[in-house]
Amino acid sequence: MGGLSRAQLDKAESRDFALGAGPLRPKDAATLILLDRSASVPRVLMGRRHQRHTFMPGRYVFPGGRTDPGDGRIRLAATLHPDEASKLRARAGRLSDTRARAIAMSAIRETYEEAGLLLGRRGDFRTRSPQWQAFVEAGIEPCLDRLRLIARAITPPGRVRRYDTRFLATFRDDVAVELPQGGPTEELEELLWLPIAEAMEHEIPMITRTVLKDLQDRLTQDPDLKPGGAVPFYAMRGKTFKRELL
Repeated sequence: MGGLSRAQLDKAESRDFALGAGPLRPKDAATLILLDRSASVPRVLMGRRHQRHTFMPGRYVFPGGRTDPGDGRIRLAATLHPDEASKLRARAGRLSDTRARAIAMSAIRETYEEAGLLLGRRGDFRTRSPQWQAFVEAGIEPCLDRLRLIARAITPPGRVRRYDTRFLATFRDDVAVELPQGGPTEELEELLWLPIAEAMEHEIPMITRTVLKDLQDRLTQDPDLKPGGAVPFYAMRGKTFKRELL
């Protein structure tokens, strides 16, 4: 994906991102790639967005969404590994520790809301935040120490929506609770565990396919996803959408 001109990128993404908006500042967002290692090849969790959505209808995506500032105020059982926190803050201006934590936590929250999966550890977790009451009721303390930053991508200018998205990954073993009824939102209408190669054959956004290839390459060299690995960063530089490493 890196190396495309603005015109090439606009054409490739026209199905996923409405074009024609004025200059917008990208909003922080995070998505979580859950990996299941119980089979002979790793599988990833993906969900299909409802057809009625105006943004990427019918596309398969990872659970995720915009960062809520309140996510950074939630008590944690374990915070980000220092190497991962450093990667998350790289090339991000004056990103505070609290904001970096909020970005990572939003991936945990969105995975609960969209897939009904609670990541964390058993413990006495308390908060007044309505978005985290399922964790309170289940006795699950959120933790970030197993999260690994896999990629980062900033939506190019000229889109109706723009996001500065961090693609985080962890393993299914870190899911403490799987709610049988799923999550409380209707963002995703179908959840599938797919081998990475098969996931790339589904109807997915171009950036998702690119990140899946990055993940596949990383797993080949580092199947346990050790902290501090190289992180591809996709963003428009001048007239070209470039791939750099954090």
